[in-house]
Amino acid sequence: MSLLTLSFDNGPDPVVTPRVLDLLASHAIPAWFFVLGKHLGTDEGRQLVVRARDEGHRVGNHSFSHATPLGEDTRPDAVEAEIGATDALLAPLVSTAKWFRPFGGGGKLGPHLLSPRAVEHLVHHQYTCALWNSVPGDWLDAKGWPEKALADCAARPHTLMVLHDIPEACLEGLDGFLHRARAMGVRFTQECPPECLPIVDGRIVRDLTGLVAGA
Repeated sequence: MSLLTLSFDNGPDPVVTPRVLDLLASHAIPAWFFVLGKHLGTDEGRQLVVRARDEGHRVGNHSFSHATPLGEDTRPDAVEAEIGATDALLAPLVSTAKWFRPFGGGGKLGPHLLSPRAVEHLVHHQYTCALWNSVPGDWLDAKGWPEKALADCAARPHTLMVLHDIPEACLEGLDGFLHRARAMGVRFTQECPPECLPIVDGRIVRDLTGLVAGA
């Protein structure tokens, strides 16, 4: 039996996120939502975070603007503008331990993900950094992504999958995917595979080589 941890990036979206939450509830599946600070400036955005939290999902920081990966962002205040600003919006809504997922630019892993200052910030503020090992490309192929996702689940014992609760991404195929994954024996969990967590509660626990600009 393989394990699957579902995560949804780039929301909350006022149309898509409620429907994703409804589907997860209908399947009794807990997931992760890595949200963008730019969507938390409205009551609707904040209430979706509260709903996700109250329904047993975990919520993490996925930067403010989702514009430039931190390892490529040359602004001197990039870390504060992306991680810090989003944390300030999340802190009143989510009181659990801090989680951050870097912006990969199409799901790629590499030194563009983090800057040395970003690592310092994550350590100092006791974040856990969550990467991924499956990106089935729902935003590229809203109908076809489930096939890639099921293949990823079959290929490893524990999959940490990135989907997106945004328009024209995972929603159309999500219900069918969840049914098919269960039918093939996948067990859903909120736990993350250790190899996808290079920083845990502010401690660097895995080699960051290849994940940090200049490293």
